[in-house]
Amino acid sequence: MTKKGKVNVGLIQHSCSIDQEENVEKAKRMVREAASKGSQIVCLQELFRSRYFPQFIDYTKYAWAEPIPGPTTEAMQPLAKELGIVLIVPVYEYAMDGVYFNTAVVYDADGSYLGKYRKSHIPEGPQYIEKYYFTPGDLGYPVFKTKFCTIGVLICWDEWFPEPSRILALKGADIIFYPSAIGSEPDNPDLDTSQTWQDAIRAHGIHNNMFVAAVNRVGVEDEMTFYGRSFVSGPWGDILAEAKTKGDEIIMATCDLSEIRRARDILQFHRDRRPETYGDLLKTVF
Repeated sequence: MTKKGKVNVGLIQHSCSIDQEENVEKAKRMVREAASKGSQIVCLQELFRSRYFPQFIDYTKYAWAEPIPGPTTEAMQPLAKELGIVLIVPVYEYAMDGVYFNTAVVYDADGSYLGKYRKSHIPEGPQYIEKYYFTPGDLGYPVFKTKFCTIGVLICWDEWFPEPSRILALKGADIIFYPSAIGSEPDNPDLDTSQTWQDAIRAHGIHNNMFVAAVNRVGVEDEMTFYGRSFVSGPWGDILAEAKTKGDEIIMATCDLSEIRRARDILQFHRDRRPETYGDLLKTVF
């Protein structure tokens, strides 16, 4: 068995303006800074090119979807090769007329395209009107074997469901990245879900004895406030790094991948699974 070493992770948390090119340029500057500080795998936040448009129904926003390759990936892919980093790039993907996905593209440290993940769980609620804009993902839950380690990517609402993280862990992912866009609940203005959000994602890391890294936007956009709190946690659920501000910030952590095997040798969650008893999970109702 190949001994696993350490990998430096960088998360790019930032506010978004109405100027999409300005957002892309900000992201590029922050990616460069993260790489200069030693980040080897860098993840951008969900739909980082624009403001969070699913707050409202507006068919003209379909025009914001782009093919892959397209403007966003063509702007970001060269950075992976130039900086020698693995780069995770969320995109509003145009697949065909009337079919659009919430997608994340993964580039290896030599700039090569490793593949993409399309968001599987699509929310629908006050000002999270995503079913209007996104088709549920059709690519399953792939893992990406990068220069530094094997990773998985899930997107925002996916992070509330335990099944995808278990699948990625069983496929060999060392780290799961969660690009996100989450904040205030318009129909419950006094509710702060930020700690619940963090706890839910950390739990996936604990259940699978692996590293998880969630990056969320910040700032006020129309009627929503995004709370940031981007973080990285380890196989025991311990927080390795967390955003210190509610502003633009690079969150960095060193992940010692050897800790995955140690945790799994002590807490035998994968050994003691009983998949033959889980058939009820395939039912919608009982």
